[in-house]
Amino acid sequence: MKVLLVEDNEMNRDMLSRRLARNGYEVVMAVDGEQAVTMAGSVGPDIILMDMSLPVVDGWEATRRVKADPATQAIPIIALTAHAMAEDEKKARDAGCDDFDTKPVDIQRLIGKMKALVDGQ
Repeated sequence: MKVLLVEDNEMNRDMLSRRLARNGYEVVMAVDGEQAVTMAGSVGPDIILMDMSLPVVDGWEATRRVKADPATQAIPIIALTAHAMAEDEKKARDAGCDDFDTKPVDIQRLIGKMKALVDGQ
């Protein structure tokens, strides 16, 4: 499974990408929302893990753009945010995110959500 990890924080990006790779995932990375939208179309990820607090274009707007493009709208997106409030989850889902998870990431919980969206498990 190819994962597009969109995260501007280098430490978070490095840690999460290594944990995903150890679990057998192919990880490609974007550091801002603009890059995420471009890469969603160019690298054909199976799923996108989208940080919501991003420079250039934030995660909410990047999600709206990915979901508005017929070429990428079917790619599942999981919002990743440090904000665990119910309204944050609603805002992410309203933008088009298929699921929501909080930071710090619980890798097994996240992988479960990824498999549910991509494999229907």
